[in-house]
Order: sequence, then C-alpha cells, then structure tokens
Amino acid sequence: MSEFFSPYDADRPLMLKCSCGREHSVADHQAEVAADTAAIELRRRSLNSMFEAYSNEFIEATLVKAIFPQDAVRRRFLKAVGKSTAMAAIASVLPVASMQAMAQEKGALEKTNLKIGFIPITCATPLIMAHPLGFYQKQGLNVEVTKTAGWALIRDKMINKEYDATHFLSPMPLAISMGLGSNATPMNVATIQNVNGQAITLALKHKNNRDPKNWKGFKFAIPFEFSMHNFLLRYYLAEAGLNPDTDVQLRVVPPAEMVANLKAGNIDGFLGPDPFNQRAVYEEAGFIHVLTKDLWNGHPCCAFGTSTEFIQKNPNTFAALYRAVLTSAAMARDPANRELIAKGIAPAQYLNQPEAVLNQVLTGKFADGLGNIKNVPDRADFDPMPWQSMAVWMLTQMQRWGYVKGDVNYKQIAEKVFLLTDAKKHMKSLDQKVPDGAYPKFKIMGKEFDADKAAAYAKSFAISKAA
Repeated sequence: MSEFFSPYDADRPLMLKCSCGREHSVADHQAEVAADTAAIELRRRSLNSMFEAYSNEFIEATLVKAIFPQDAVRRRFLKAVGKSTAMAAIASVLPVASMQAMAQEKGALEKTNLKIGFIPITCATPLIMAHPLGFYQKQGLNVEVTKTAGWALIRDKMINKEYDATHFLSPMPLAISMGLGSNATPMNVATIQNVNGQAITLALKHKNNRDPKNWKGFKFAIPFEFSMHNFLLRYYLAEAGLNPDTDVQLRVVPPAEMVANLKAGNIDGFLGPDPFNQRAVYEEAGFIHVLTKDLWNGHPCCAFGTSTEFIQKNPNTFAALYRAVLTSAAMARDPANRELIAKGIAPAQYLNQPEAVLNQVLTGKFADGLGNIKNVPDRADFDPMPWQSMAVWMLTQMQRWGYVKGDVNYKQIAEKVFLLTDAKKHMKSLDQKVPDGAYPKFKIMGKEFDADKAAAYAKSFAISKAA
C-alpha cells in the first residue's frame, strides 16, 4: 500500500496504490514513465536545436547591423536583395560559418566535476531538472546534485567549499556576504530559481479562525531566518497588528519536517515552500490559508548561486552552469511542461514526493484542504531574473527586524551580490527575452516598494524591531 492512508479510501475496495499516489499497477506506471521520459528527451533536443539556431541567427543579424549601422539603410538593403542573398554576399568576404561555429564554442572549463547542493522542494526545479535532462552534460559538466537536509547545512557546505554551487534561499547570499549568522564570505545570486510557490498553511483545527488578528499565541514554522518565508510571514502578521517577535512564536523547522510537526500539534501553521503546503492537504493535516502570491505576486523565493571566489577562479565553468540552469528555467516556465516536470522530480533522489502532490503545485489546479478546488496557473513560476530591487527589499526587512543594525547602503550590497548584468548577458546569449532595468517597483500587500526610497520605506512601518 501507499505509505500514506487517507480516510477517503475507507469506503473503497482495498487495492494497491502506486507510489505516485494513483490507483494503477506498477507496470502501468512504468509504461507511463517511459513514455514521458521519451517526451522530455524529445523536447530537450528541440530546445537545444532552437538555441543553436537562435545563436546562428544572432551572428547573422550582428554582421548585417555592423555593415549597415543605420536602420533605414539596412532595411532597404534587406528588402531589396532578400536575407539569403544578403548573407551569401557577406559570406563571400567574411567567414560567417566559422564565426557561427566559434559562437557555439565555449571557453575551456576550469573545473568539470561539480557538486551542487539542493533542498528537496519544488523551488529547486530548474537546478534539479538540468540534471536528468542533460543540460549540465551538454555544457561539458559532470554534476552531482546532492540532496541536503537543511539551509544551515547548505550555508556551511558553501562556506567550507564542500559544494561548488547551490540552491539558496535568495536572502542567504546577502546574509552570508554581510556576515549575518556566519563568518562573512562573499556569495552571489546568479539566478532566481522560482517566484511565488509558497503558502501559509494552518492546522485543520483553525479552519474557522482565518483572521490573523486572532492568532496571538500561535506557533509558526519557517525554514530559515534569512528566508522570504520569514520576511513575508512577519510582514503579513504585522499588517494584521501582531508583533511577530512578541505575539507569536516563530520556529525554524526544515521543510521536510513541517507537515509532521503540524500533525503532531507542535505548530499551528507554517509559511513554507511547496510541495509541503500541498502535502499537508494530501495528508489531511492542514489547509492552505493563503498563497504568498496573494501577498506579493512575483515575489522571489529561492536562488541559484555560488561563492564569489568560485566565479573568479572558474569563470568559464560558471558561465557553463549559467547556461545549463537558464535553459532549464526556460523549460520550467512553460506550463505545457509542468506535468512532465512533476514526473521528473518526483523520484527519491530528487523530491521523493507523490506525483499527485507535485502536479497540483506545478499546474496550479489544487485542493485547498477546505473542500475547494482552486485553479491558479501562476501558483509557482520560474522567472530567473535576479532583480536588484528584490535584494533591496530583503535588506529593508533585515533592517526592520533587527538583523542589520544602523544605516545600510542598499544598492551597493544588492549590486555586489545579485548578478543581474551577468544574468542578462547569458540570457541574451541563449536568445531568451531580456527585460530592461534593474530596480522595478513591486507591490507587497498593496503597498508600493520603490528601491530609490528604501530608507524611508524601512522606517515607515508601525510594527518593527525598533518600534
């Protein structure tokens, strides 16, 4: 039988359940997995071909633009002779094919055998998927993706150089670089792994107590102090008039242990990563009170990054990692791939979760634990842009809650840690859409955040550590 039993099964005939949570035979499941694996491989090859074609087209477009820098002249020339004739003429005097081949070649890799850490949550999808889909291998990298028990261990293994790169909570590289909770060690965010994808989940006994104003004395779990989970939960409680440092208890609990603590009554709820919000519903231990996308739609959660030292010593290897993870993120962003991705990351070496749970998270069609089926396609998304205004917001919250003392040079720290320019460069090389700017404004629970006014924003809250 399945490891987990639901009382909804009590009136059904006893039957064997597959580990994916569906009622079919193991043979049927294996046949489906084989078919889906083939489909994933076909899509991977299609993506690779597409990126190579885009690279060739970029070379051609760059040459034409260099020869005819004026837009009007260039358009008239192409209209008069056609693209094929134009490229043939240019090729007669310039080695276009050789230049295209050179564009496909990458600098020699300083290090090919790499160890990358991850926490088994859906936030790590791009980093994980790059492994079975062969995106690391295509870049000449032999990567071992290593499941890790908790965020403090991730931090320690990065500081001790046991991992070459890792899945981070996006505020962690800021904190580690500043020496908050550890020795100061410069770290960098290469890409955001996911946006949204979190929720506040409460124990079923609180289903008639949905107003946070009534939650004084509650015990909540968060995965780590330097996390968006901590900052968003604190923000949400404070907006309801509760001081998160005095009116409730916040406990650091590894994500994999949150549901068990909820069932045992050790906590009243948690703001945690998926799939554990959905797992609480699956095990009938809790209900989804609110998705964090409803607090800040498009908020960052986890990131992919490494130490500044690793980047300096291994620039070509770092660039290869960038390309692999960005390619994977582009695949994860496409809703058409979500069910296949759920199958790919469900096995024990990755998330070790029922496919039914992961499907609900990634497709956004899910049970909320209160008898409702919700359809929220962007419940989880995988936008890789490491916006520096996101980093500035995190710094304002570190300052608000006393993790950072005194004045903060927000933009200087943000620009040093969040590698937005590098991300844009590598996205452009893969012909991915590259948005403009570095400091877009955001709205958190209806209040606009402008990074240019960060100091005033940090002081604008009625409830804070200093208040």
